Amino acid sequence: MRVVITGANGLLGRGMARVFSGRHDVIRLTRAECDITNASAVRDVLARVRPDAVIHTAAIRDLDVCEADPDLANRVNVEGTQNVAAAAKEARAAIAYISTDAVFDGLKQSPYTEADAPNPETVYGKTKVLGEGIARGAKESWVFRIPVLYGPGKENFISKGLSRLARGEEYAVAADQVGGALYTLDGAAKIMEVMEAWRYGTFHLTNTGICSRLELAQRAAELAGMDARKIIGKPSDEMGQKAKRLKYAVMEMTGLKAAGFALPRPWQEALEDYVHTWRQAQ
Repeated sequence: MRVVITGANGLLGRGMARVFSGRHDVIRLTRAECDITNASAVRDVLARVRPDAVIHTAAIRDLDVCEADPDLANRVNVEGTQNVAAAAKEARAAIAYISTDAVFDGLKQSPYTEADAPNPETVYGKTKVLGEGIARGAKESWVFRIPVLYGPGKENFISKGLSRLARGEEYAVAADQVGGALYTLDGAAKIMEVMEAWRYGTFHLTNTGICSRLELAQRAAELAGMDARKIIGKPSDEMGQKAKRLKYAVMEMTGLKAAGFALPRPWQEALEDYVHTWRQAQ
């Protein structure tokens, strides 16, 4: 399969490229190589490389940046997705769209399934719902909703905390945000499995199990042999963030189960692998 990955320098884009390149012909597109807000540039690239599928990871993922600049968020996350989807259609390529648990409102007290109606309260979440709709307009498409990410190649929620602890600093995280977590390499492997089977649809994707942000960060510190007491839990309302965070964002992987796919390994196992990799890189 010839696969184009947008946002190839991003955290998930790097994981995707690393995993897919083991079995497929991967074309990595960074913003410098192809700005997704430039419709003609996107069309020209896809017309030239003629991919079988496009994995669209490129987006503004920072909730606070989106909240502060809705026009920018819409230009990249919505109009950019329109450009990618239109170019993919012209190139006769399927499209895999990377979405988020932020499409929900966080008010439910049982896991969200793919059948639950999105109801985002943030600019970021709203742009991703619109992006999902654009992707589903394609005849051949996948939508993957993912939680907080960590993985090799770029700073992330886990590496930021470990680096601060290594400098003797404290790391403040929300104590009341509960959901899932996804190791980028595990996520990429499962997305590849679903795409190789050409099973289209909407899928929730996370490492198995529920954890709070505080629990995730503390466990990472313990695995790294650091003082987990320096991970300071605070109410999300006291974190000084512009955009509202979901206090409950647990996603049930009903779609993967129904399609006959095995679920990813537990988050504790994936985190242990990542922390081991992080320590070796220091």
